[in-house]
Amino acid sequence: MKFGKSLVLLLLVLFAFTAVPQASAEEAAQPKGQWILLPVMKLSRGIANVAFSPLELPMKWWDTTNELGGIAGLTYGTLKGVCFILARIGVGVVDIVTFPCPLPNCPEDPSGYGSGYGPIMTPAWVVDIDHDWQNFVYREEAIITERN
Repeated sequence: MKFGKSLVLLLLVLFAFTAVPQASAEEAAQPKGQWILLPVMKLSRGIANVAFSPLELPMKWWDTTNELGGIAGLTYGTLKGVCFILARIGVGVVDIVTFPCPLPNCPEDPSGYGSGYGPIMTPAWVVDIDHDWQNFVYREEAIITERN
């Protein structure tokens, strides 16, 4: 019985240290209200990754067929798609469960470092710009191709 109480106390102490928000210069530079939008985006990204993870299969078929040919697309592309589906579901579940707190090595800026609410997996969403068939998800006017 003592072991059970000690284990519960240890878990509470660990939770207290991990749940304390970390203050950083980049958080101070964020506009007001951003503290609520980042966890909400993380939660919605997790829900989308779990819900739309089966879209990884046709995308991996297409990518593998374009890179290695049709037979590889049917065999290797299928296995690669199934692995990415499982990874996308796992990352989505982690995002859903941990949405209120930032994770280490997940900065909002892809070239940054530190903890944050950024994506665990890239691309962050299931359908990215490279796989947007007929501009179904992203409007063509919204895509920036060149910067001045």
